[in-house]
Amino acid sequence: MDQLLRVHCFNLSRDGFGAGENQSLERPFGHADPGDMFAWAGATASWPNRTDPGGTRGLDDYFTRDFARNIGAEIMGRNKFGPQRGPWRDRQWRGWWGDEPPFHTPVFVLTHHERPSFTLSDTTFHFLDAGPEEALERAKAAAKGKDVRLGGGATTIRQFLDADLVDTMHIAVSDVELGSGVRLWQSPEELLDRFHLEVVPSPSGVRHHLFWRR
Repeated sequence: MDQLLRVHCFNLSRDGFGAGENQSLERPFGHADPGDMFAWAGATASWPNRTDPGGTRGLDDYFTRDFARNIGAEIMGRNKFGPQRGPWRDRQWRGWWGDEPPFHTPVFVLTHHERPSFTLSDTTFHFLDAGPEEALERAKAAAKGKDVRLGGGATTIRQFLDADLVDTMHIAVSDVELGSGVRLWQSPEELLDRFHLEVVPSPSGVRHHLFWRR
């Protein structure tokens, strides 16, 4: 069976932005309020970052359960890994996730400024100055036959879409408007030349957009 490149549980505002402007250590999503954007996911029983028991079951939980299914590696952009830009000024920074990252696989961080790999718990972060094709080749090798998750942010997902490397996507569109920031699309319809699309509304207010190749 072919290894797939999959996007899962990636959140957008209804006007197509994955993050707001002015990302910082204090505000990882810029002027976007993560409490509004990601409330649907954080409320589910299966959300990887959940630290307390409970949580909702149902449609939203189905998608958060699917987040880790058959995933052997992740690719992410540097902006998802942290707020620093340019050469690494602080190599003590090891991501937003603390000592127990939620990935449990090798993670390939795309950056023009490489640094040595390091491991936290069962997650090893590698830093690549590479294009989408090379990064995907490296990630597939590390995934050992499993699929690769493309974690974002929006700029990174767009690069892989433009390279025609993405096989399936789950994009959760929240009922908030950002007005500016890092955009994935003007409209999901611009992807319909290459993908089928089904939109499934949830009682939580989010609309799950499911894409798969034509």
